[in-house]
Parts: sequence; structure tokens; C-alpha cells
Amino acid sequence: MTLQWAAVATFLYAEIGLILIFCLPFIPPQRWQKIFSFSVWGKIATFWNKAFLTIIVLLIVLFLDAVREVRKYSSAHAIERSSASRPAAYEHTQMKLFRSQRNLYISGFSLFFWLVLRRLVTLITQLAKELSNKGVLKSQAESTNKAAKKFMEENERLKRLLKNYGKEEDHILEEENKKLVEDKEKLQTELKKVSDALSKAQNDVMTMKVQSERLSKEYDLLLKEHSELQCWLTAHPPPGTVSLFEEGKAEGLFHKQNTGMSTKDGARKPETRKE
Repeated sequence: MTLQWAAVATFLYAEIGLILIFCLPFIPPQRWQKIFSFSVWGKIATFWNKAFLTIIVLLIVLFLDAVREVRKYSSAHAIERSSASRPAAYEHTQMKLFRSQRNLYISGFSLFFWLVLRRLVTLITQLAKELSNKGVLKSQAESTNKAAKKFMEENERLKRLLKNYGKEEDHILEEENKKLVEDKEKLQTELKKVSDALSKAQNDVMTMKVQSERLSKEYDLLLKEHSELQCWLTAHPPPGTVSLFEEGKAEGLFHKQNTGMSTKDGARKPETRKE
């Protein structure tokens, strides 16, 4: 086996080993997701696509070369089989054909497993993401179910409470309404009494106002008549009344002076005149 085919065979064995490791049932996809999320893979991610395409091209070239060799030695095998004069050449051709077929299988399965390995890594990554999303959705669904059950239980409890206490509450409301109606009637009665008393008081005030106006008019009239009478008496005094009038006027003046002095001193009393 030449160096290139030995490298291809080693690559094939490595692919088979990786596929078997990926297919182990006790390693969950989440573990592979953690391994694939290492920072090392992020650094070589830029070169990974180029290396993948390069390996595919090399394997295709080797596969086509192996196909060419198989076709070449298969036709030579038919020719050598028809002529039995050269047995050594026939054995050499069979050996070449075996090697070309071996190389064909190695390159073909290497190419196939390389594509399978790429697809397997992609599916494992997607499965890990779906499982993580499933866990999140499951936890959300459980919390939603718990909340729904709690609300349903609370609703049932409230319905039972309303059913049990509905009649009592209606009775209490009826009693309160009756009390409110009675209070309303009492307030209306009191309001009517107060309004009647207010109207009566207003009527009394109006009557007193009219009476006071009438009295004030009569008082003014009396004052006017009194002043006219005094003026007439002053102008036409009867005989013998002038001295009495002047004497009374002097007495009044003396009485006013004594009263003013007593209010200033606080101890003196007005003196009365003795006839």
C-alpha cells in the first residue's frame, strides 16, 4: 500500500471511530453541545469549511482514480483469461485488480463517512438545541398548568362562598335598604318641620319689619307735631307761663351741669332744688 492510500485508510478508520463514539447511547446530546461550544472550535471555524471542501475534493479525485484502475484491470483480466499462455501475467493482473478495488472501497467509504460525519454533527447540535428548548417549554407549561389549576381552585372556592353567603347577604341588604328608607322618611319629615318653622320665622320677621316701619313713621310724625307745638308755644306763650317756662328751663340746665360733674368725679351726686 502506497503512502497516499495508507493515509486514506487511516482517515477512514478515524471516521469510523468518531461515528461510533457519536452513536454511543449513554452520552447525551447536551454533552456534545457543550463540547462543540468550546472556544477552540470557534477559533478554527473560519478554516473548517475550507478544510472540509478540500478533503472532499481529494477524496473524489482518489475515488475517480480508483475507478479508473478497476476498469483498467478488469478489461485486462478479460484479455488474460482468454489467452492461457501467460499465467504469471494473469496473477499480476489479479493482484492489481484487487488493489484497485481495495482503493476504490477505501476512498468511496471515506468520502461517504466524511459526509455522514458532517451531517451527524449538525443533527446532534440541532437535537441538543431542541432538547433544551423542550425543557424550557416543559417548565413553562408546568408553571402555566399550576397557575391554571390554582385559578380554577380559587374560582371554585369563590363560587362556593357566593353560593353559601348569597342568601345572607341578600337579607342583610334588604334590612339595610329598609333602614335607609326609614331614615329617608325621618329626614324628610324633619326637613318639612324645619322648612315650616323657617317660613313662619320669615313671616314673623316681615310682620315685625312692617310694624317697626309703621312705628317709626308714627314716631316721626309725633316728633314733628311736638316740635311744631313747641314752636307755637314759644311764639304765642299764654300769660303767666313765661316765668314758669324759663324757670323750668333753668332747672333743666342746672340739673344737666350737676349730672356732668358727678360723672367726672365719680363720687358727687346731682343736687335737687328745694322750693
